[in-house]
Amino acid sequence: MAAGAVRDVVQFYDHHPISEAQVLAALRRRRGAVADVTLTADDLFDFDQDHYGGLAAVDALARLAGVGVGRRVLDLCAGLGGPARFLASRRGCRVVALELNAGRAAGAARLTRLVGLDRRVRVVRGDARRLPFADGGFEACVSQEAFLHIDDKHAVLAEARRVLAPGGRLAFTDWVARPSLGDGERRRLREWMAATTLQTPDGYRALLGAAGFHAITADDLTDEWRVVLRARRTTFRAMREDAVARLGAARYAEYEQLHAFFAGLLEAGKLGGGRFAASR
Repeated sequence: MAAGAVRDVVQFYDHHPISEAQVLAALRRRRGAVADVTLTADDLFDFDQDHYGGLAAVDALARLAGVGVGRRVLDLCAGLGGPARFLASRRGCRVVALELNAGRAAGAARLTRLVGLDRRVRVVRGDARRLPFADGGFEACVSQEAFLHIDDKHAVLAEARRVLAPGGRLAFTDWVARPSLGDGERRRLREWMAATTLQTPDGYRALLGAAGFHAITADDLTDEWRVVLRARRTTFRAMREDAVARLGAARYAEYEQLHAFFAGLLEAGKLGGGRFAASR
């Protein structure tokens, strides 16, 4: 990925409306001063799942990846670490949460310590195209709506296979392009939300095969995500006062415009959602 593309991705998440500060603010509104209470991962789950489908979506990936007690799991592009904490707390595994953005990696580590999971979830800042891990160190690998930000998807998938033990499983979700998505729309998605490339479902199947994976499956999540996106737009509008205070009116308006554009592409059948799984 070119340096400019990396910068764009980092900047997009530097200003993302879902942040450590937003998670903590929402937690304080519900629980009061967080320093005065003992918190668990469950206390964060309504606020820290920055992906589509909530906890059920993480659980679906966990089933596909064979995540269970004692398993060594890698969460690629882990963001604020919500899914990693869910997997560690609910499935009894050990998770390494890899995240490129420095602020989000630091926030993920702080939130993990806050709920006492830092012995089960280790946050590592790094690039998914060049994983800083030994061959075969994990039995499962998951990722959610992150690979659209990475142009060299073959490198990511090849690295995921390298660090998986024989028989290990990869499961991930991502936005996918439909044939009607135009070049101008792709360009706007790249400029507005650092979507460096959008793959097709068949393209992902081919890339997984080229990386050496087998037993490849693909599920269409478009109808589910359409409902989620509608709900997200409603929630985002309801958070207007808080979001404007944190982001500024201009940035809030930009996100509202992006939401409208993105939702329009989904409603028009130009974008979709996919869930993919494969074995090493």
